[in-house]
Amino acid sequence: MQTRLTEAFGIRHPIVCAPMALITGGRLAAAVSSAGGLGILGGGYAGTLAGEPDLTQELAHIRGQKFGIGFTTWALARVPHVLDEVLHHFPCCVFLSFGDPRPFSERILRSGAKLICQVQSLRHVDQAIEAGASAIVAQGAEAGGHGALRSTLPFVPEVADYLAMKSPATLLLAAGGIANGRGLAAALMLGADGVVVGTRFLTSEEALTPAAASDRVARATGDDTVRTKAIDALRGVSWPEEFSFRVLKNKLTEQWSHREADATAAFGSLVAAYAEARSRQDFDMVVVGAGECVGLIHDRPSAVSILEAMVTEARSLLGRRATLNFVDGTANPGVQRTPASERR
Repeated sequence: MQTRLTEAFGIRHPIVCAPMALITGGRLAAAVSSAGGLGILGGGYAGTLAGEPDLTQELAHIRGQKFGIGFTTWALARVPHVLDEVLHHFPCCVFLSFGDPRPFSERILRSGAKLICQVQSLRHVDQAIEAGASAIVAQGAEAGGHGALRSTLPFVPEVADYLAMKSPATLLLAAGGIANGRGLAAALMLGADGVVVGTRFLTSEEALTPAAASDRVARATGDDTVRTKAIDALRGVSWPEEFSFRVLKNKLTEQWSHREADATAAFGSLVAAYAEARSRQDFDMVVVGAGECVGLIHDRPSAVSILEAMVTEARSLLGRRATLNFVDGTANPGVQRTPASERR
């Protein structure tokens, strides 16, 4: 599937694996790139969060493949030297989310890497344009992990129109709730040049996701997710106020997701208990970041199988020429509409 994204990044399919913290290691990023997409290694909190994988070890798994690396921007600002260290590994791009990318853009672009910025508002789009981003990811609130308030369906075309006026050469990717070929086809129809996929790859064979977490995703529906700021407060992670965390519901969210003010007052009170629970893989306490698309996910296939299935389905849908016939309020694909005056 050829789009402006595939042409600009030299890939075969317009699918990017999200740089999920603690999930997108080198094996997953390499598998996605090998299959024709673009794998972006999850640099997460740039080593400032306990339990993060060793970046040097993960980079060794992706040697020889085209890859990118992504960071939580506000965390990277605390340890800016990490950016210089990873640029020595010659990523094709750096993916920045949740913070102002402009302080890092000069170093990234000077290294020869492209800059990809994930955004959740038009204000963020302006920052990304000013930073010289080659691609902007419009992330909807349906996404798993951290995000903001805008929904994918209206946000993506609004950003498409905004870029057409302000910066037409900048590529647009869609993120949030995209897990199969239907989502890819829809994103392209909304004006995106490609998609960023997280939750679907979270349950791939190559992901760093523990089996117990994947099992929870496979059993869940979109109704089983919740977006809240309480969990970050309790585990002592200082996220900016505009962002919240979409996770699978568990015993901890049942107690706290609706009590954000109380959680803020108790900031950091569960740091030790949360770390201990993570070491035991106790997912009654440790949350699994997952999007509303979990209801579309029921297995743990290889990354190449996921990518190939998405492309095959999207090609079929985009190539199908169907008409819609509204008869008594029902849409019937492929049936020519009969005027009411001619019905018997």
